[in-house]
Amino acid sequence: MKKSKLERGLVQIYTGEGKGKTTAALGLALRAVGGGFKVYMFQFLKRSPTGELTSAKLLEPSFKLEQCGRGPEVHIKEGFTLKVHPEGEFSEEDRRLVKAALERARRVMKSGQYDVVILDEINLALHYHLVELDEVLRLIEDKPTDVELILTGRYAPPELIEVADLVTEMVEVKHPFKKGIRARRGIEF
Repeated sequence: MKKSKLERGLVQIYTGEGKGKTTAALGLALRAVGGGFKVYMFQFLKRSPTGELTSAKLLEPSFKLEQCGRGPEVHIKEGFTLKVHPEGEFSEEDRRLVKAALERARRVMKSGQYDVVILDEINLALHYHLVELDEVLRLIEDKPTDVELILTGRYAPPELIEVADLVTEMVEVKHPFKKGIRARRGIEF
């Protein structure tokens, strides 16, 4: 597949309490790969065997997915971020991992090798104070004009919403979890 370049890359945010933020970013990634673009997705606070991780390997080298969390025994139960310690605090190791992943994302974004860069759950990392807002704003400021940057996760701060070109808020109307239906592999994770 011939490598294409975007003439103008935008900043998109998928946020809100409803399901579908990561799914929307993955749909965009799939479309971008089909359009000849290269995509790099960082999943903050995640390290779990998910359907998207398996699928991304099938699309390499056009689609690279890197999970940046400590692991399922620490953060993830059925694809969702949980409190890490009984007191609900994240550790310095968690902060270190998020900051290192954000720095890798900056290098990937500026490398010229990828057309779309996705920071999945970066808004949640901000909410938990694992990374500073000014670091993410600086990353957006440094975005090359031909790179599309996607940020996902609940609790997108107003400052990010202000600088984004597109913001979609997922609103939960009804969810099977409230009926006791657990997350299903291949559908929710």
